Amino acid sequence: MDLVPALEEPLKKVLGPPTAKVMAEHLGLHTVGDLLHHYPRRYEERGQLTHLADLPMDEHVTVVAQVADARLHTFASAKAPRGKGQRLEVTITDGNGRLQLVFFGAGVHKPHKDLLPGTRAMFSGKVSVFNRRLQLAHPAYELLRGEAEETVETWAGALIPIYPATAKLESWKIGKAIQTVLPSAQEAVDPLPDSLRDGRGLVPLPEALLKIHRPHTKADIEDARSRLKWDEAFVLQVALARRRHADAQLPAVARKPKPDGLLTAFDARLPFTLTEGQQKVSKEIFDDLATEHPMHRLLQGEVGSGKTMVALRAMLAVVDAGGQAAMLAPTEVLAQQHHRSIVEMMGELAEGGMLGGSEHATKVVLLTGSMGMAARRQALLDLVTADAGIVIGTHALIEDKVQFHDLGLVVVDEQHRFGVEQRDALRGKGKQPPHLLVMTATPIPRTVAMTVFGDLETSVLDQLPAGRSPIASHVVPAADKPHFLARAWERVREEVENGHQGYVVCPRIGDEEVDPKKKKSAEDEAEKRPPLAVLEVADQLAKGPLQGLRVEVLHGRMHPDDKDAVMRRFAAGETHVLVATTVIEVGVNVPNATAMVIMDADRFGVSQLHQLRGRVGRGSAAGLCLLVTEMPEASPARQRLNAVAATLDGFELSRIDLEQRREGDVLGQAQSGARTSLRMLAVIEDEEIIAEAREEAAAVVAADPELTNLPGLRTALDALLDEEREQYLEKG
Repeated sequence: MDLVPALEEPLKKVLGPPTAKVMAEHLGLHTVGDLLHHYPRRYEERGQLTHLADLPMDEHVTVVAQVADARLHTFASAKAPRGKGQRLEVTITDGNGRLQLVFFGAGVHKPHKDLLPGTRAMFSGKVSVFNRRLQLAHPAYELLRGEAEETVETWAGALIPIYPATAKLESWKIGKAIQTVLPSAQEAVDPLPDSLRDGRGLVPLPEALLKIHRPHTKADIEDARSRLKWDEAFVLQVALARRRHADAQLPAVARKPKPDGLLTAFDARLPFTLTEGQQKVSKEIFDDLATEHPMHRLLQGEVGSGKTMVALRAMLAVVDAGGQAAMLAPTEVLAQQHHRSIVEMMGELAEGGMLGGSEHATKVVLLTGSMGMAARRQALLDLVTADAGIVIGTHALIEDKVQFHDLGLVVVDEQHRFGVEQRDALRGKGKQPPHLLVMTATPIPRTVAMTVFGDLETSVLDQLPAGRSPIASHVVPAADKPHFLARAWERVREEVENGHQGYVVCPRIGDEEVDPKKKKSAEDEAEKRPPLAVLEVADQLAKGPLQGLRVEVLHGRMHPDDKDAVMRRFAAGETHVLVATTVIEVGVNVPNATAMVIMDADRFGVSQLHQLRGRVGRGSAAGLCLLVTEMPEASPARQRLNAVAATLDGFELSRIDLEQRREGDVLGQAQSGARTSLRMLAVIEDEEIIAEAREEAAAVVAADPELTNLPGLRTALDALLDEEREQYLEKG
């Protein structure tokens, strides 16, 4: 069934090509329906104006205010040498703040006539500073007179909607365009089933659209918002519920471990008991593996909570049941490290087919892009013949040449670095779809997990195993207090003198070609210097504050063998300080490393800092993480760093991170720059709505998987899942 033609109508036809072009290019709005879903950012009350004192710099703002006075000045300039240059200065007020407007040249005549003292108007422009005072230069304005028919119509409501606007299209022009298309809202097809809408007391969609754009009271806005949030949450959850439903129809081989096979032998040689959390999560995974449709589970756990142990036991269970397991890591350094630690944990159980191997043993092979031909050929052979029960590798595992005897389980480490297409390619390697376990150390708030990974069931490991030490974190303001930085290097020295090691992390490598054409962001401009680089910092430290210590570098452009050699020397304690990029962010495990200094810490995201910090304090000695920054005290960047220093709780930090970044497009299209599919819903604030919508969606899909009786919902789904997103979800 097609969407209601009225809402499908291109804006070109309704508003004319020039306006439609600006809307398409700057706001991504193409149809009447798109425009109706372009909601106001906030509302101004006629009697209550924006606080002019609180205007943000460099942003495009719309304010409603009254003209206090207007003065026309003449001056001499290059263009008007005889003192004929004209400048109009208008002061506007909202009763508690004042703002200067300026108009120049020929542009002064109309505002000089219009903006008489006492006149009220909406003004829109970019806030700048001149002579240490805020001003708007050449703002667009709309008088609020209230006699002309149209203006009375438009401004009759006590609440004036302020729309997300651009320099090319002021808020009130968007408002007028919406006024034109608003009658079409009557024809909007309601995606919510009647029972759900009535049960929750939500207003119908046409009414919600009218109330969001033309509210008479604050209650109207509330009604509309709660209804439109439900739409977004519910349609998205239905899309995910249909995915889960389709996955549950796929066949898979049930994998139950033998009663006293490899897993039992492995558990017997563990020198410690599993934490309660590990036991609970393992049970969830084993229950999934025992069913005849593919497991799709997300395992999230703080850095060091023992996820690898849980994943390894799941892999051993599958090998016990006659299948093979593959573990995918995002980098070679990490794949090599997983391979090393798994072989160590398994001991003789990893020596299948070799002298001295245990009777239950299997082979554990490594497969990466940089392996020598002979080793690679042997690894491929071990996979085809089923000699190897476990393979650990990078994306090289997905190449066509790689064939498995019977792939039963895929474990993906660090989901956010691993594309959907790659998971998909690997899934095609099994005779039937293999079970899938996705691991992440980036804690994801519950509702985000429900939306981003809504097609996966979630398990959480929230206990840290015994033996992990606390990490003290401090912000080092290098610009305000240079002696703090000197002290930081002394601290690193002290750790080394006590027999420990340290990391220094920098945002870039230092051998990059700097592209002169590349546009600098405003932040870069403000800082006037490129981010600190590994090669330069390592050099300065070795000659300066860390002189006499063994300092080595590690970064992503080194040859894999060199990287591995550096990591081995560091792990063996031969290197005192490793100066690295974020290649160490994930999974690097050197329990003797206790100190980490992160240079230009403000250039990393919150969750990235948390990940990096998790590399220290992995042994019995306490960890220390120093966040070095030159950003001023009051800046948002400093607040972000203070938040990281204040808590070790990754879930708390991920909430802060999200609140600062907003959600991006939850369906994963953020990378392609598509605009967010969530306009009303805030993943953090609307936790309850999302959780309830997930339950409702599951019930609706279970009763009617094809949504045969809900044409309105199917229409809304089609609109949400345009081609690109449909594919994204398909490959989940």
